[in-house]
Amino acid sequence: MQLTEVEKQPASFVIPMVAAAGAVVGLLVGTANNRPLLGVVIGAVLLAALAWGVMTFLHEKEKQGRWGIFALFVVLGVALGGVPGFVMGVIFGAFFGWYIYWLEGGHYRERLPPYLSSGQVLWEYTFRIICGAIFVFLITPILVVMPLSFNAEDFFTFTPEMLRFDPDGYSLKHYRDFFTNNEWQRSFKNSLIIAPIATVISVSLGTLAAIGLSQSHVPGRRAIMAILISPMIVPLIISATGMFFFYSMIGNWMEGTLGISQNVSGYIKVILAHAVLGIPFVIITVTATLVGFDRSLTRAAANMGAGPVRTFFKVQMPLILPGVISGGLFAFITSFDEVVVVLFVGSAGQKTLPWQMFTGLREQISPTILAVATILVGISIALLTTVELLRRRSERLRGMSPG
Repeated sequence: MQLTEVEKQPASFVIPMVAAAGAVVGLLVGTANNRPLLGVVIGAVLLAALAWGVMTFLHEKEKQGRWGIFALFVVLGVALGGVPGFVMGVIFGAFFGWYIYWLEGGHYRERLPPYLSSGQVLWEYTFRIICGAIFVFLITPILVVMPLSFNAEDFFTFTPEMLRFDPDGYSLKHYRDFFTNNEWQRSFKNSLIIAPIATVISVSLGTLAAIGLSQSHVPGRRAIMAILISPMIVPLIISATGMFFFYSMIGNWMEGTLGISQNVSGYIKVILAHAVLGIPFVIITVTATLVGFDRSLTRAAANMGAGPVRTFFKVQMPLILPGVISGGLFAFITSFDEVVVVLFVGSAGQKTLPWQMFTGLREQISPTILAVATILVGISIALLTTVELLRRRSERLRGMSPG
């Protein structure tokens, strides 16, 4: 049951809550100007006064009140900070114009059960704020890198022109360098060669392992599962050290016995090493998909005369395909972004994109790294979005969520 009507909230509740939000905004603005404590005090006082004025004079005029708050913040932002202040004024003006009336009208309880006490409502929104703060803490480093990739100068910091939103402070030259520089393009091509092949191997072996381990009659399946997913648990530097000694012997055997060139054997070693890192992701996602799989379907197919291979491809694979693709995407991301193992196992001929980025940071501090990082973030977001869509499709196919 949801509330259809809510009561207007008293000023004794609204003003302190708005003042608390103003203190947070003041802390951000004050910290940027090396006056955090002063910013907290000024932010709390100004927003408390604004909330009082809105509740006193614009109590029944929400539309006018929102536009008035928005205009006030925009004017203050332009007066104090120019173009950057204008942007911040637009953001904060829109937020507080909504926030004050959201509190004052009691709309914060509309989507909550009506039987919750005030303390429970407070905890509900405190929990959401904590989750939001964690999200901001995790995402901020990425958000900082992306605008820096458009820096017109060869710096890793925001220039005064960028802070003023001056068009002369922004440029695509780092992206042009990435697409025209032979070193970057060679490493990018290596990543596009290694990651897909390693993903195919990971998906093939990981899917078979997950199906086998899902059978209740397999002895010691818990121990086998722990061993197979150990590359996710063991520190990567330890795995890379072990792979260095193991794959060096395999490389010597391929070059000495089979006559394979050193460059080709290097690719094979890196691909196999990345496949080992990707297999645990495939096993976990496919195993999770098999939890809701109806095994009577495979028994029915067997009763109709279908062999194990035909049953797998015609009955089982279509239903677990979302989990298989999700595991494959995780394996691809792992291989595409991995740098430690390729440093141990590979050679200069197998230099991947993350390796080139590491070299750029260590040797020449190339700002092109920022452009490459932004491109990788875009690729990762696209892949993770695909994973989420496949997860939802898998739940619908297994009847765990409405269609």
